[in-house]
Order: sequence, then C-alpha cells, then structure tokens
Amino acid sequence: MSVTPSGLQSNMRQKAFRNAIELLSSMRFAIALLVVLAIASVIGTVLTQDDPYPNYVNQFGPFWADIFRSLSLYTVYSAWWFMTILGFLVVSISLCVIRNAPKMIADARSWKDKVREASLHAFHHKGEFVHEGATRAQTAAALGKLTQRLGYRFVTRETEGATLIAAKRGALTKVGYIFAHLAIVVICLGGLLDSNLPIKFQMWLFDKTPIRTDAVIRDIAPEHRLSASNPTFRGNAWVPEGQNVSTAILNQPNGMLVQDLPFSIQLNKFRVDYYSTGMPKLFASDIVVIDHKTGKRTPARVEVNAPFEYDGVSIYQSSFQDGGSHMQMTAWPMSGASAKSFPFGGTIGYSAPLLAPAGDTVPGMNGQSIEFADFRAINVENMTNANGANDARGVAHTSIKQAFDERLGSGAKTSKPTDLQNIGPSVQYKVRDKDGQAREYDSYMMPVEVAGSRVFLAGVRTTPEEPFRYLRIPADSSGTIKEWMLLRAAFADPALREQAAQRFAARAVPNANKELQQRLEESSLRVLTLFAGNGQPGVNAASPEDAGGFQAVAALIDKSVPKDQQEKAADTMLRMLNGLTWDLWQLARERAGEADLKPDATSGRFVQDSINAVSDSFFYGAPVLLQLDSFKQVQASVFQLTRAPGKKVVYLGSLLLVIGIFCMFYVRERRMWFWLKDNNGRGVSVTMAMSTARRTLDFEKEFARTRDAVGRVLGSRPAGHEGTDGRDGESGSDQASRSTVTHD
Repeated sequence: MSVTPSGLQSNMRQKAFRNAIELLSSMRFAIALLVVLAIASVIGTVLTQDDPYPNYVNQFGPFWADIFRSLSLYTVYSAWWFMTILGFLVVSISLCVIRNAPKMIADARSWKDKVREASLHAFHHKGEFVHEGATRAQTAAALGKLTQRLGYRFVTRETEGATLIAAKRGALTKVGYIFAHLAIVVICLGGLLDSNLPIKFQMWLFDKTPIRTDAVIRDIAPEHRLSASNPTFRGNAWVPEGQNVSTAILNQPNGMLVQDLPFSIQLNKFRVDYYSTGMPKLFASDIVVIDHKTGKRTPARVEVNAPFEYDGVSIYQSSFQDGGSHMQMTAWPMSGASAKSFPFGGTIGYSAPLLAPAGDTVPGMNGQSIEFADFRAINVENMTNANGANDARGVAHTSIKQAFDERLGSGAKTSKPTDLQNIGPSVQYKVRDKDGQAREYDSYMMPVEVAGSRVFLAGVRTTPEEPFRYLRIPADSSGTIKEWMLLRAAFADPALREQAAQRFAARAVPNANKELQQRLEESSLRVLTLFAGNGQPGVNAASPEDAGGFQAVAALIDKSVPKDQQEKAADTMLRMLNGLTWDLWQLARERAGEADLKPDATSGRFVQDSINAVSDSFFYGAPVLLQLDSFKQVQASVFQLTRAPGKKVVYLGSLLLVIGIFCMFYVRERRMWFWLKDNNGRGVSVTMAMSTARRTLDFEKEFARTRDAVGRVLGSRPAGHEGTDGRDGESGSDQASRSTVTHD
C-alpha cells in the first residue's frame, strides 16, 4: 500500500482545517477574546475618544501620542483590530452554538427511558416501596397523577415484564445555555451594525474620503458626503436660533464626512433653566423638522435624555453654544499716556480689524484684528478662597463624626464649603497680530468682589491648553474702570510723573530743607519711572529692570541693596510708591477736570489695588482692553443625530441574555423514574430514583418531599417487613405508610 504526496497533503489540509474549527469553536478561545475585548473597552472608556490629535499630544507628549495613535487607541471601537476580534468572537460563539446546541436540544427532548432496574439502584437518591393489593396499571396511574401534580411530564413504557415511568422537569435550562450564547452573537452583530464599519465599507467601495479643510457645507464635493440613505451614522449638527440645518458632521481620525439628512432641523428657541445658584438644570430646544420629500413641518421639543425620533433618526440634545451674539464694547488703551476710549463692536464667530478712531493713535495697534470666540451670559464660579469659607486664625475643632463624614461617601465630597455665585456675562476673544500670532482674552462685564475689593476680571492666556491668568482692575466709586484707566495713563506720562514726584517731596519734607526735598524728589521720580517701565515694559522688556511694575523694583533692590537690608528697602519703596501713586492719581483727575479726593480707607484701598493692577498690566500683552457694555444674545443648539438599526438587534440580544441567564440559574433540570414490577402476588414493587444536574440543598429537600408524597400515594409499607417494627406507640398501619429508603 502506498501513499501519494497529493493524498498526504490533502490529509494535512483536512487535519489543519479540523484543528482550526476545533480552536474557533472552543469555549477557551471565546473567553480569551472576551477578555481582550473587555480590556479594550476599559481603555476606550478611560481614554477620551475622537478628540483632535493636538489634545493627545498636549496630554501624553509627542512620543506616547504617536504610539497610542498607531495602536488606534483614540478610536478603539472603530479600530480594525477591535472589529477583527469582534468578528472572530461572533464566529467562535456561533460555531460553539452550532456544535453543541443539537446535543443540548436532543438531551432536553430525551426521556432517558432506556434505564434498567439495576441502574436505578445505583442512583444516589432512590427509594423502594411496596404497593399492596394493586395492579401495575393501578400503581402506574396513581404515580402518573402524582407526577403531573408535582409539575413533571412523563412517559410510560413496558419493558422486561415491568413498567417504567420516566419523568422530567426544568428542561428549559438547556435552552438557557443556548439563549445566553446566542445573545452574545446577536449583541455583537448589533454592535457591528451601529459601528463605523458600514461607513468604512462605503469609503472603500465608493471612494468616500474625509475632508481636511474648512469649507462651506454646500460647496463640499460629493466624494466627501454620505447619502441620506446611509444605514447607520452618528454625527453632530450645530443650529443657531432662527436657522436650519440639513446635514450632520461625522468626525473621522483624519478629517470629517458630511452626512446628508432626509429632513431639515429648524431651531426656533433654545431654553435654559437655572437653579438658584445659577447652575443650569435644564437644556431644551424647540425645533421644527421639515421633511424634504413631503415638505411636512413637525414641531417637537428636544431635551437632555428626551430625544425626538424622525424617519429612523434620533435627535439628541448634546450641548449648546453661542450662535453669533452681537457685542457692543468699549476699547481702553493699555499702553501710552492716553486714557481716551472708543467704541468697538463685533459678532461671535467673526473677526474685525482693530482700528482707532480717526485722529487717535494707540501704540502697538497696527495691523491687529479681534476674533470673537465665545460669549457666556451666565458664569457660575466658586468664590471661596483656597482655605474655604472658614478663614479664621487658630485651630478648628471638629467632632470625630464630622471628621469621618468629610472623608467618607461620595468621591466628589469636600470638607471645604463652596460659594457658587453668578458673576455675570463674559466674552472671549483673540487679538491676532500681523504675523498671525494670537493671544486669547476673557473679559467680564460686571465687577466681582474678590478678597473684599470689587474688581473687573480680564483674563489672558497664550495657548488654549493653559488656564486664564486674570488681571484684577479695581472698580471706582461709580462701578467703572475709568479711574484706573486715568491712573494707568498717568504712569505712562513723564510730565505727570515729574509733577507727582515734586508734590510728594514737598508734602513729605518742609520747604526749609530744600536740599533734602530735592533728593527725595529725585528718588521719587526714579521709583516712579522704574515702576512705569523703560522702553517696552512687560514681556517685551530687555531686562527685569525695564519690565516695569514690582518686578523692576525687586530687580533693582536685589542688584543694589545688601541682602540684610533688602526687606527694609522694599518696605520703604512700597510706602513711597503708595504716596506717589496718590499724588499721581490726583494730578490725573485734575487734568480730567475732576476734583481732588480726600484720603480715607476706601481711596487707600483703591490706590493699593490700582498699584497691583498696573504692575500686572505690563504682562497683559494687548494694545487695548475690551470691556463689554451690552449684548444681543443668539444661542445655538448642538444636536447629536444617530441612525442606529442595530439598537433593536441589541435589545433583542439583551432580552435573550436575560431569558438565558434566568433559565440557567433559576430553572433546574430534574428527572425521576419509577420501576414497577409484580411482587409475587403481593402487590407491586416500586423502585424510585431522582437525579439533577446540580445537587443543592434545595434538591435534597425536594427529594425528601417527593419521597414522602410517593409513600402517601402508594399507602405502602416497607418492602420485606410485616406488622410492627417494635416501636412503642406506633401501629402497623402507621408503619405501613412508611417506605424503606436507601439514601447513601
């Protein structure tokens, strides 16, 4: 006998195929895939998905950001490896069901009526009875009624001169295993239907490509658009009040796709309800859905967690943004000796050139523009300081219960009290220079009380990733920044600085000592000039001494004063600066045609806060400060639009999973047999046996109840015994109702 090479190769291929099928259909392989999917899902939950790539670079650094991107961790649920594992899981469990379901169904349908009497004697749970004065037919009928009453189904078969009753109950537990496995397959298929896979297929088959540049939606080419008949998608739509949209934006790792909708969404009104603290409690949009085919207009209301569905597309309230509010502002110069303001306006989402009125000049304003980024009508902030509301000196006495309550419970709980306040409207904008470089600013409309002073907040940051740093401009007695702007311009005026130094020296030193007065005047002028900055103060200064503000004063002291005398020198300079600033402020008011003020606690606090603000203003970095005067708010809703045909499939799978788990854990399969044979003319001998797939304490009790019920039905006495067994107080008839039970 010879084996040809072709026959050997065929056998090897068949063996490899059988081994592959064996691996795919094994439960260990399916469990391994489930573990990998669970780990991937944890990563997808912890790591924010579908963010712009620069956000990940800022969070993880360029090295790890590239590694995570190569592993598709930013789009886990649409990654090729995730879809591949999901596909293998579907195949594996399907093969497992195909392989084992017929056996389970056959086992559930089988009555197991091929047993013999000797087999029943080998069961762990068994009993023997004698039914006297009855035939096998009568005994079988009595046991059949009992079996039905106990909830069993049974069959009767004559074999070897005996009667076998085979009964079963709880066969649905086998169906539970099948349903539980099928549920995983159905849920995975539903997930694949709602995944990015159908869109990927359209990109592969119909040459659809994401668009990488900003463009007007109506001008986007067809190769970047998906048709309204797209079976599944998940995108966002931005709709300002009074406008409508008929497309959704689908974000992709390398751009975006435009999804055409079979209808248009018109936003009539966006509504926000607030709590007493100013925190929003309800977002709602009053919309009208306009069908493109029929022109039918369907009004609806969309709220958070209350979507509206039309033509298979669910419309969710995702968030809200500014829809193009109109701003009326006042531009205050932040450099130079002029405090003359001028009006400035704009619209959120648009830019405007920064131009001074004809005949006026503002240093550093050439070629710059304002880009209005965002407007917020309500800003809720926690106004407590870093120590919380309890800011008193000394040790706070708390009970043990209070100490535990502060540390147990919600992870969001804090022992520091919060003081949430609405601090009014704010506007964010960017100042972009002629080279394209931009800084972002945040200006609040109303003054805010901070540390006992009413100040206007003007924030600045150089990149979107960093937090705003706020310039605190003190509000004057009229609740404006006009007085501070006069003082800021006075610091930049050499003539006013010289006059202030003269007035301060004359006020501090009597006229009799002219030499000392002259030296104090020179020192005072040097301090004012140093504080006001030389050349270009702030971030553009050539040295710390040219930067202006406290930084310049500190640099001079560190350079020219011995270490052991620096603290005393700093205190002297600060007291001198306070007096000089007071005189400078009065000179600025006189030039503006206002009367001098009398020194008091309020004006003294204003002077100190103004000095701090002037020092910080050198690092503001903008030629003007835009203060919000009035606005006309236009809001916009951000909707999430989804078409998810797999949702119902997932619901079906979830129902199957619930049924399957219920059958597996709460339905127990039990089987029971009765072997009936004639007992040499003395009635019928009955051998009973029970079995279950899971032996539990409940089954032990059930067997005992069933055994006793059989004894009562048969009214029999133990086989092989007559009369009494010698027990006092018990008649033979009482003993006749007992059964002889062997319970190993």
